[in-house]
Amino acid sequence: MDNNNFRRFFGATLTILGTIVVLFACVAFLSDAKPLLGMSINKWESLAPFLVGLVFFGAGVGLIRNS
Repeated sequence: MDNNNFRRFFGATLTILGTIVVLFACVAFLSDAKPLLGMSINKWESLAPFLVGLVFFGAGVGLIRNS
């Protein structure tokens, strides 16, 4: 696999993963401390997956843009 194709593939994977994690964090934020996927997450605890998702999303978009 060519280096640019690998970077695009990995960037797309990170972007999709980041989008999924950000959406999970948004649903957890709006769930009002009700169990979500077996986890009880309050509003402040949903900040961590949101930030991780943003980092993954930004890294993926950066890899796609630079390849």
